[in-house]
Parts: sequence; C-alpha cells; structure tokens
Amino acid sequence: MKQRLFVSTTIGLLMVLAFLIVQNEQLKEQLISAEIEKEQYMAKQEMKEMRQFFSTQPINSDIAINYHSWIQSKNISKQLYKDSEGLFQEEWGIFLGEIAQQKDIDPYIVYELLKTETGGTFNPELVGPHTRYGQAYGMAQFMENTAPWIADMAGLDYDQKLLFDPLYSIQLSIEYLSFLYEKYEDWDYALTAYHRGMYGLEAYIEEHGNAQSWYAVEIQENAEQFNYLVVR
Repeated sequence: MKQRLFVSTTIGLLMVLAFLIVQNEQLKEQLISAEIEKEQYMAKQEMKEMRQFFSTQPINSDIAINYHSWIQSKNISKQLYKDSEGLFQEEWGIFLGEIAQQKDIDPYIVYELLKTETGGTFNPELVGPHTRYGQAYGMAQFMENTAPWIADMAGLDYDQKLLFDPLYSIQLSIEYLSFLYEKYEDWDYALTAYHRGMYGLEAYIEEHGNAQSWYAVEIQENAEQFNYLVVR
C-alpha cells in the first residue's frame, strides 16, 4: 500500500514538474516573441521617420526599405560611423546601405571610395584642385562634365550646387559605380575608370597592361576588411 502511494505521489510530482517545465518554456517563447515584436515595431517607426527624412532631400526617395534591408543598413551604418570616427554620419550610412543593396553593389567599396576621394574627411563641400578638365565637387568628387548625365541616369534633377549635398553625392557615386561595373564586370576596371575616366582607363591599360591602379587596389583591399563582399 505504501509502495503504491509512493509511486502514485512520485508520478504526480513528475507530472506537475513536467507541466511547470512546459509552462516555463511557453513563457520564454512568449517573452522572446514579445521582444521580437517590440524590436520590429521600433524598426518600423525608425524606417517611417527615415523615409520622411529622405522625402525632404534632393534624392530619389522612392526607396523600397523593408525590415531585413533596414537591419542590414543599420549594421552597415554603425560600422561606417565607427570606422570614420563619427565623420560619416549614420543617416548617410543607412542611405548608402539601402541604395547599395538595391543596386547590388558592395557598400564598403562605395564607402572606401568616398574616403579616398575626400582624403578621409568625408567633407560634402570639398572642391578639388584646378585641372585642365575643370574641378571636382562634393564628397564623391564629380566633374561638371560627368555629373549631369549620371544624375539623368539616376532619375535625379541636376544642379551643380546639389553635388555638395551628401546624400545626392552618395547616390550619384553608387549609380556611376553600378554603371561602370555592369560595363566592365571587373572592379579594377570600374574603379580605375571612376578615378581616371573611361578614356583614362584605356590609356592606363595601354601603359601598364592592366587596370590595377593604386586607387582600385587600395579601395578593394580596405573594403575587404569589413568582411562583406556582395556576390554577383
């Protein structure tokens, strides 16, 4: 009798314990689910605010931001902000990340290009030295003979003053890089053409036998340090 009572009590306790374990696991799942919902809600609010901000800028604000691309762009932005010691503003990084993802361009190549063009200052109001071809303007250092047709290709209005707008400059740089990469299907060629112009690229290849300019090599090597390369 005592043995039966002991067995019965033990079984009862085990059932209660099993019930409590199940309840605890369910509670954990509910808490995790609630935390995820909270993060998604906050992300959607941030996305809404950023869309509103982009809509006031002289850029193509028709950006198809979704939750997953937003998280990726936020991570990219934090990396760029840290690497630049705060010089490359977070909203610039988010915008760069979104446009680069849509154009299937490595965002870190874009960032390193902008760093190289500005000497690490990321100064949106930078004006390059006088050359026989004119001067270069803004963060992406566009010449007046190049910027208008790239802006047209990107569906943007053009005014020389807009070259000093950081988001406008970033969008033009990505549009041009996308065009050059699709044309040459090689980053050495695309980056050297960005730096020297397409005719300058041909002259460089004729002189050196390849397109591996210091500019192209340095940008790619620095971009690889971020451990993010878009697979094409």
